[in-house]
Amino acid sequence: MSHITIQGGRRLEGALTVQGAKNSVLPILAATILHPGRTVLRGCPRLSDVEASIRILRHLGCLAGWEGEELVVDTGPMSRGDIPDHLMREMRSSVIFLGAILARLGWAEMSYPGGCELGPRPIDLHLAALRQLGAELKEEGGRLLCGARRMTGREIALSLPSVGATENAILAACGAEGETILFNAAREPEIADLQDFLCAMGCKVRGAGSSTVCVMGRQSTHDAVHTVMPDRIAAATYLSAVAAAGGQVELLGVDYRHLSTVTAALHAAGCQITGGEGRISLRSDGALRSAGTVRTAPYPGFPTDAQAVVMAALLRSQGATVFVENIFENRYRHVDELRRMGADISVADRVAVVTGVPRLFGADVRATDLRGGAALLVAGLAAKGTTRIGDIYHIQRGYADPVGDLRALGAEISLEED
Repeated sequence: MSHITIQGGRRLEGALTVQGAKNSVLPILAATILHPGRTVLRGCPRLSDVEASIRILRHLGCLAGWEGEELVVDTGPMSRGDIPDHLMREMRSSVIFLGAILARLGWAEMSYPGGCELGPRPIDLHLAALRQLGAELKEEGGRLLCGARRMTGREIALSLPSVGATENAILAACGAEGETILFNAAREPEIADLQDFLCAMGCKVRGAGSSTVCVMGRQSTHDAVHTVMPDRIAAATYLSAVAAAGGQVELLGVDYRHLSTVTAALHAAGCQITGGEGRISLRSDGALRSAGTVRTAPYPGFPTDAQAVVMAALLRSQGATVFVENIFENRYRHVDELRRMGADISVADRVAVVTGVPRLFGADVRATDLRGGAALLVAGLAAKGTTRIGDIYHIQRGYADPVGDLRALGAEISLEED
């Protein structure tokens, strides 16, 4: 097992190019199934979740692998539509393959997905949308058996703007006859990136990024090359790290508009932030103040994935900041680990109150989930002494090289074997 060791208290300075977005590339990898041919993905981050998706594609009979810095997928040889339990358990977003396989083969079989334990994330919305397109779904022995001899486009209204359900519905609709109009769709930038990829290979999708998405199914597809959008949550993590430790950073290859609620919270806490075409700059003296109240919400609201890292940035701030988690009910699992470092955090149901303390102290902690692990990185950089983070496989699900990135900014950080 590996762990990350941080000697805290060093200012961070420099520039970073932000990695490709985890939450974008995973549905894009599922979408490659829609075209029985070759896809080249540029800017794809080397993450454990990406490798899990590659294993699923290979199990289905596809060819997938790295050619230098590009990820190349050929789904022409695809020969099966079942995903075994051990592959589904590797990540929650594996369910996104359901809509794509149905669109390609007309049937699919898989178990329920795994991933971070953040509380109930039922796939009922996914299944309801697929049923409306004409899919027949039943559960047998803990596995989903799905058939769709003929899917037909129609109007679908999601009861909640679920990102995963929106993506699954779009992918399935690409294989349905006629037009599908999806109302109350999630508006995240990653869905717009999925649309860009689908259009690059010949599908007709419009409206992604708004609450209404239109898909014209059964289009002729062709080989495509696509560059994955930058990861706004990785960007939020590095901004939070510099805010907590003090210093300055310029993030390159990132759309500042996608981070407006995160930068607003950090600005309220006393950071100096500027944004321009493809960049965000932040300066902090490390002496932060309360950011008031931070409420997570579907995009364009404050992202739930950034809640933990911004919380970690404010642990030494003056005053109290209130966090209200409106997306996942178990998203405060990192709090106990932050308390081991001296943080003053009280939690009641979906509300966490962070009261700033004069200093944090390094400790042996463990990542409880992906974003909670990133929060420990942020806190460790601002703490006095040595922080040792275990269970870092969670972090590796979403960050390609956090140790190298932070070291490039001047952090004293290392990846070590137990």
